[in-house]
Amino acid sequence: MTDLSYNPHKEIDLENRRRRLLFRAWHRGIKELDLIFGNFVDANAAQFSHEDCTWFEALFEEQDHEILEWITSGEGVPERFEGQMMTRLQKLDFMTLKAK
Repeated sequence: MTDLSYNPHKEIDLENRRRRLLFRAWHRGIKELDLIFGNFVDANAAQFSHEDCTWFEALFEEQDHEILEWITSGEGVPERFEGQMMTRLQKLDFMTLKAK
């Protein structure tokens, strides 16, 4: 279980956390998540708060196949990841995502 209060990146300034997330978003390991996260983080990282970064950093520690299922089916999302950010990911129009 991922503890969202655990934050090994708290000493990193916000801009560098956003850059780190952007890199990790495009380098997930499976192309589907590269497209989902890469496009989403590209479009939204400039507005991410430290709390948003912490949420993504925790999510990125989960298994890719589980994350993909949570986003595409909307089922089985752990309580710690439920909320506005997950809802936004689930509402993406997957047909419009562009590869880098």
